[in-house]
Amino acid sequence: MSNALKTLMITFLAFIGTRSYGQKTNRDSTHVDTAGIRMLRGVTISTIGYKEVIPSQKLTGENLKSLNSFSVADAIRYFAGVQVKDYGGIGGLKTVDMRSMGTNHMGVFYDGIQLGNAQNGQIDLGKFSMDNIESIAVYNGQKSDIFQPAKDYGSSGSIYLRSRKPAFDSTKTTNFKGVFKTGSFDLINPSVLWEQKISENVHYSLSTEYIKSSGRYPFRYKRVYHNSGATAWDTTAIRQNGDIEAWRLESGLYGNINRGAWNVKGYFYDSERGIPGAIVNNVWKRSQRQWDRNFFIQGGLQKNIVKGYDVQVNAKYANDYMRYLNPDTTLMYLDNNFHQQEWYASIANKYSVSKKIDINLSTDFQYNTLNSNLDGFVFPKRFTSLVALATAAELGPVKMQGSLLGTFVNEQITRGNTSTTDTSVAAPAKNEVTPAFFISYKPFAKEDFNLRAFYKNIFRMPTFNDLYYTDIGNISLQPEYTHQYNLGFAYRKSRAGSVLSEFQLQSDFYYNQVTNKIVAVPKGSGMYRWMMMNIGDVEIRGVDVVADLAFTFPREILLNIRTAYTYQTARDYTTRKNPELQKITYGGQIPYIPWHSGSVISTVQYKSWRLNYSFIYVGERYQNSANIPENYEQPWYTNDLSASKNFAFKRYRFRIAAELNNVLGQDYEVVVNYPMPKRNYKIILSVEL
Repeated sequence: MSNALKTLMITFLAFIGTRSYGQKTNRDSTHVDTAGIRMLRGVTISTIGYKEVIPSQKLTGENLKSLNSFSVADAIRYFAGVQVKDYGGIGGLKTVDMRSMGTNHMGVFYDGIQLGNAQNGQIDLGKFSMDNIESIAVYNGQKSDIFQPAKDYGSSGSIYLRSRKPAFDSTKTTNFKGVFKTGSFDLINPSVLWEQKISENVHYSLSTEYIKSSGRYPFRYKRVYHNSGATAWDTTAIRQNGDIEAWRLESGLYGNINRGAWNVKGYFYDSERGIPGAIVNNVWKRSQRQWDRNFFIQGGLQKNIVKGYDVQVNAKYANDYMRYLNPDTTLMYLDNNFHQQEWYASIANKYSVSKKIDINLSTDFQYNTLNSNLDGFVFPKRFTSLVALATAAELGPVKMQGSLLGTFVNEQITRGNTSTTDTSVAAPAKNEVTPAFFISYKPFAKEDFNLRAFYKNIFRMPTFNDLYYTDIGNISLQPEYTHQYNLGFAYRKSRAGSVLSEFQLQSDFYYNQVTNKIVAVPKGSGMYRWMMMNIGDVEIRGVDVVADLAFTFPREILLNIRTAYTYQTARDYTTRKNPELQKITYGGQIPYIPWHSGSVISTVQYKSWRLNYSFIYVGERYQNSANIPENYEQPWYTNDLSASKNFAFKRYRFRIAAELNNVLGQDYEVVVNYPMPKRNYKIILSVEL
């Protein structure tokens, strides 16, 4: 193979490894390669993408590995403006909320295609291991690259998870990586990655992982009255029923074709876990269990058809099963299972009017079903069509992007588990058209300083549970809308040869409004019967600040520091019928949203040694919109340390690492009555061939 062809292949592989699929232009490839080199230096604000208007926050490469993170949810905590609800332990549910708009407004994309959950709209990021993740990017509004499926336009915020793709040098046809982790909570966590070069244009990968943990950890359960400072109770115990046993298998096939690329990916996850539950009424042990089985197969193709015209095709089938068991007859015996299926297809067409202006038309179709053995449950089916028209322009110092998304939803139900006397009616059809507009301006030609702003109006559909859950669902629910306004700036300065070799700063001021918010309200006079209603109204004001510093010292010593800070007021302006409840909740900070939060990530690298320190702080908050002393939650923080050493022996490359999490043994709860682990450790050994 000629040197020119080798260079082209390496550039192309680097490019498609950074984005969903590479755009075949020299300008793009050069830009991505340069940005990728910068990102190896520190945790950077991504500047990847031609005509990108709003950059993402991104963790990638060695910086992602250095975090003391067991799952994707742990790593996402370090992004500004993001809140993670963690229900405790390795196997506990972990969901993400961006800028207080609610978990259901977050779109989570895995290798370019959205992860779905039509049942309750929540994606448990605790199921996704860090072992096979190459990068995590967080976008407010939407990703700036308009060449994407229509679903990518349909969320208030997006998380893009990119798994590792095979890459080979000219002398290798096989890559192998084995990792073994052990540590606190009786953790056993081996994983294996195998990559094979089938031909110059076709690569294959197989990744598998096993996790087993007792989830047992000591904790201190203490409550202090906020006003008087007196101790209500103070005791210590061992967390019970937090065990997990899980297995993950991923396989991918990646190919290059003339002026394009394609991939096919399969994913399987199977787990059994205990649900430790909340500690209330002096009950320290719960007996609930949950089984999950998730499978999907997806594929994509991107090709330049003729000069200026590109096509992207994506397809996916997902099959998810969940069983929940509550054997405690003193509460209510439950043994329910839920079975979801999803079919999805998309085609995007991008046409370059000129070197400065692109137009994209995307059309998606999605079909969801849900079955359950729950008494009185109907079997819903949802047909969703989406059409997105978007344009992007680069006019000198100004970059703009605008889009219109049309969403058309029709639903059907079958009688399911209802009796012959029950009436079953599907929710009415919903047709919505929502706009978004983004703009950035570079006022100084010689300085990497950009001002940016955006407005986006989008909504989230009621979930199947919202509409059809037995005796709670309400088929009259309307979509829950968000209006987002953002104004910010980004500044980058590189200083070759200086101790402070790179400096980056970005800040955003934002105002979000959530209307028609879906909340549960008492049904009739009984407090034990509830119904979902569109009565919520929330206003969010905040500021995010992110700074990255890269220092270069003599003797090959590198220091990277990343800090993130968020100030946020998220007030509940929901009108309630009960005047006393209205009085104490109206204008209150919504549950679990702190006014102040932040994080620090620092890394010192000396030759093959690497030392990492990370810090997370979450300020005071309330567990309820009634901001009264009984609902007050104290601030919490954690300090984590890790050290690693890389060395080689013959053809093998080894890495040994040790992590110490919650170094100071802080007692804290992310969610009330769900105590988190105190000081714990992990040891990691990996070998690559």
